[in-house]
Amino acid sequence: MNVENLYREIRGQIEQVIIGQEKVIELAMAALFSSGHVLFEGVPGTAKTLLARTVATVLNMQFRRVQMTPDLLPGDVTGSSIYREDTHQFVFNPGPVFTNFLLVDEINRASARTQSALLEAMQELNVTYDGRTHPLPEPFVVFATQNPIEQEGTYPLPLAQLDRFMFKIIVDYPDPKAEQRILREHHATESSAAPATKGVQPVVDPGEIIEARRIIRETFIRDEVIDYVQCLVQATRDEDALAVGASPRAGLMLLMAAKSLGRFAGREFVTPDDVKAAFPHTMRHRVVPSASTELEGIAVDDILEGILEAVEVPR
Repeated sequence: MNVENLYREIRGQIEQVIIGQEKVIELAMAALFSSGHVLFEGVPGTAKTLLARTVATVLNMQFRRVQMTPDLLPGDVTGSSIYREDTHQFVFNPGPVFTNFLLVDEINRASARTQSALLEAMQELNVTYDGRTHPLPEPFVVFATQNPIEQEGTYPLPLAQLDRFMFKIIVDYPDPKAEQRILREHHATESSAAPATKGVQPVVDPGEIIEARRIIRETFIRDEVIDYVQCLVQATRDEDALAVGASPRAGLMLLMAAKSLGRFAGREFVTPDDVKAAFPHTMRHRVVPSASTELEGIAVDDILEGILEAVEVPR
């Protein structure tokens, strides 16, 4: 299997619908091929949900969607037991999390209790209910969307929940040329139309995703690049502007993301540039700014950019 060709085929289908978000698409695919989950943040109307629906169509995987609201209960996501009159027994009824591709829309509008229902599923690929463990289908991936936390009715995700996401991707407005193209091509299209009605075709099945993940795991990484990743992670812990630095898990996620980006570029090895490209998206939701940093209004991305500039890049 050629991962680069598979990636380009998938990307070509997605870009029929999603215009002007090339970096977002690349990172979303990097997470998918690295067994990672993605958190998209952006204002309403920037195609976060449409991107997830389009990816699900292209991948030809079982797809479920959960709209998070303050009154949603954990069982509405993971499932619950129902009483069967014919057998006089309680039987577990699986919730929407039992799928290959789960879209969690507006995740930061749900209560902390409901958000936590996803923790085990995202990390262990299981759901434990009433003392019994139920495995999830393979592959399993979560794409979640959230509105900026400054908006009314939103709740910041706890750090443990954020850590389950490989990337936090900021979905910004498209540039003027891309937005003009969106207006020209989609002004007469139903906003609720499925991606398949816009020409998007399934081009890959779950088995191919699993095989691509195996290939990416075997991508070669020089010791110098591994040391570079460790130095970057350590720099987040030593940075005075950050109260909480990145964990070893963050370093592993960064390495996996770099492997995917290397394969997308047609290489069987990772370069420092792959690491640098994935670094802010892997770290921005895992580090916590200090109180003085927040008071001064310094953005986390600016701190991470400073770390990239300060840490020596291996040759």
